[in-house]
Amino acid sequence: MTKKKSWKQQCDIEGEDQKTPVPTQIVSNEEFVPFGQTEEQAEVEHRLGRIADDASKRLNMSRRRFLASTGGMAAAFLAMNCVYGKRFDVDENEVFEPGATDEKLPKTPFIFDIHTHHVETGKVVDLPLLGYRSAGAAWGNKDLVDKKHIWEDLYLTNYVKEMFLDSDTSMAVITGLPAKEEKNNVLPPAEIIESRTRINGLADSKRIVAHGLFSPDLGKTDLEDMKRQHEQLKVDAWKGYPGQPIADGSVGWWMDDEKVAYPAYEYSRKIGVKNICVHKGLPLPSWDLEHSSTKDIPKAAKDFRDLNFLIYHAGFKGGRDVFQAASAGFKEKTRIPWVSDLCAARKKDPEMTNVYMDLGTTFGMTVITSPLLCTYLLGEMIDAFGEDHVLWGTDSIWWGSPQWQIDAFKRLKMPDRFVEKFGFKPLTDKIKEKILGLNSAKVYGIDVKAKLKAIPKDYVTRLKKEYEASGGRPSNTRYGWVRA
Repeated sequence: MTKKKSWKQQCDIEGEDQKTPVPTQIVSNEEFVPFGQTEEQAEVEHRLGRIADDASKRLNMSRRRFLASTGGMAAAFLAMNCVYGKRFDVDENEVFEPGATDEKLPKTPFIFDIHTHHVETGKVVDLPLLGYRSAGAAWGNKDLVDKKHIWEDLYLTNYVKEMFLDSDTSMAVITGLPAKEEKNNVLPPAEIIESRTRINGLADSKRIVAHGLFSPDLGKTDLEDMKRQHEQLKVDAWKGYPGQPIADGSVGWWMDDEKVAYPAYEYSRKIGVKNICVHKGLPLPSWDLEHSSTKDIPKAAKDFRDLNFLIYHAGFKGGRDVFQAASAGFKEKTRIPWVSDLCAARKKDPEMTNVYMDLGTTFGMTVITSPLLCTYLLGEMIDAFGEDHVLWGTDSIWWGSPQWQIDAFKRLKMPDRFVEKFGFKPLTDKIKEKILGLNSAKVYGIDVKAKLKAIPKDYVTRLKKEYEASGGRPSNTRYGWVRA
């Protein structure tokens, strides 16, 4: 592992000809601290560069255009296979034949991304969560002194481009992050609802589902705010952060705290909002570590069987030590903090069918750092919760367009030895189709057949066709933060 020098935004350290179709180091969604580029990731980047130089010359196109093509995407997975072993289903001819990728990948007509973000249009904020350029400058990185954030990258317009024009995503959930003061909230609930209204109105079809925010440690104030959001904004679900202290003197809140958290669930039950989404895992240094763990989920799920608990990031703790432990190669069953704990609880309680595992950032960071760890996590989750309780999420726009994650998931293969040794299921096209969209459709009550009938006729689809016909192509930009 390389040592940390300072923070930079990913798009600050890549020239236009170096923007790879798949990230070659972990990108933070600004809710956790990433570590620097690994030796393996650096080797992937090097090999991909060599393939891109050769292919762009042979195809008589610029390097930048090649990297933005389906051939460039295939080249990234070829490079990853060279470094990590044959984890992805990809052929060399895909690099040079434009239509080969379409024939190779399984057809997945409905993709529902339940974990996406953008920043309130017009807002320029200077929050600790969005202040890594200042931190990098303070730590001695002269390149970041007085460097200004390009806020337009994070606004709604670019979100629509990255999510719907540059990817195969059919629907998405826009979520947010609570703040002590509304003025410091990068995307308040009212703006989440406005984004839902604007995109669904533009599409003339339901493309967006919107979260409301809740923070039970605020007590009565939180219940009043939940009521306001329900009555005035008509939110579709709730998003909370148990590890994030909001109230004065708070260190976070427990999901199974009958006095603090249960009144929020009871209110949600009363108004008929069934989906409770919670950030678990990936703790920021300022957050209480234990409150970010998954140990408080089983009791809450047992006491509220009629509600769904969607565990964002699947409770993955992350951290360099977890990836280093994975380098042992999983010769035996391995505990992955806090994911394995929750999987064990699910096996202990077969009636805990109201808990779902979201893949946002957890899939993205593991698939580019240790594909073997990624497949192990998927295998363990599917084994414990079932193939219908794992939900697709990407944490875009921080990771840029979600298309690279969609392609990575479609190509990813479960190792035969995991199937034989641990009893994990192969990642079949049927299982992938469920995870990419059908499971979340059931959770949110979406009629997939009706949606697939409506999407080809809606305005966003027509806009995408015009965009592609005019030569539009992916920017390969990531908007989160890396250690450089």
